[in-house]
Amino acid sequence: MRLRLEHGRRDDLESLHPAYFALVMATGIVAIATDVHGVPVLPKVLFWLNALFLAGLAAATGARIVRYPRAFLADIQSHSRGVGFFTTVAATATFGAQLVLQMQAAGLAEAFWIAAAALWFVTIYGVFAVLTVKAEKPSLAEGLNGAWLVSAVASQAVAMLTVLISAAGVLPGLERPLLFAALVLWLGGGALYLWIVTLILFRYTFTQMAPQDLVPSYWINMGAVAISALAGATLIEHAALSQDIAGLARFVTGFTVFYWAVATWWIPMLLVLGVWRYLISGVPLAYDPVYWGGVFPLGMYSVSTYHVAKVLSAPFLLPLSELFMVVAVLAWMAAFVGLIDSRLNGTGRALPSGDAR
Repeated sequence: MRLRLEHGRRDDLESLHPAYFALVMATGIVAIATDVHGVPVLPKVLFWLNALFLAGLAAATGARIVRYPRAFLADIQSHSRGVGFFTTVAATATFGAQLVLQMQAAGLAEAFWIAAAALWFVTIYGVFAVLTVKAEKPSLAEGLNGAWLVSAVASQAVAMLTVLISAAGVLPGLERPLLFAALVLWLGGGALYLWIVTLILFRYTFTQMAPQDLVPSYWINMGAVAISALAGATLIEHAALSQDIAGLARFVTGFTVFYWAVATWWIPMLLVLGVWRYLISGVPLAYDPVYWGGVFPLGMYSVSTYHVAKVLSAPFLLPLSELFMVVAVLAWMAAFVGLIDSRLNGTGRALPSGDAR
């Protein structure tokens, strides 16, 4: 068995993958993970880098819409690439959470919360509606990948930011309706996860799977349920602000532990599949924007484990959180090096807008 390395491909503006906002998701959650564990300097460096990433990707996406509207519209109608637009929601909400947790800038975070909520509504109902009424549809094996679960991630990210905005007192007097809205989003995001992961497990076990099909975005299988655990823990931490949440505290706690347990179950499975893809089957390890969708779950598992340990008063879980923080930082560094290498040495070959990744 031998790991093969290759230069990654370089996206141009026309072929810019909608899921590139996973870069912001990954950088944001790694920044938060290092911050909660008291790592010096690095959290602030990652925060400012993430501000640049978000601004740059927003500008690039706007330019792409203007210059290449056909490619943009083709992505919206693609079962494999269209779901990548959910990363814009999760990225916006993640950066808003950074503003609250790292910079204590809840007033500014409110603008990102409003933007994330608006993007959530447009993408959740827009993308699913387009893919539902589309005349020609791929088979389940061709159209389904782990990126579909970013719809659940987006819902949970907005739910968590809603709780943080409410707890910061930015909108006094609205704590109860805001936390109720966060609860509804948390429950809805959990339902989305359960629906979609059922299809993914069916895809795993009852359709032909090639090693090339196991793209890194499948780590969202774990990340989507880890953020569900984090959103639940965040609700519990601020239950005193709402009688509705306080009355459902045991229910929310139970499902939070359930989500964390499911996330934990996925980790060995995904590691085994990774060994099969890269070491046994020899698929080369080359940078692709979807790798950021593999970094994000690692950081998210660290942060969710930290908060689950906090709400359960279970300090024995904290070393696990610290371990995954280190793994997430190393994975982020590897992906970042791959990104730089792809810009300097990449092939520049663009994937067609309907590419299965």
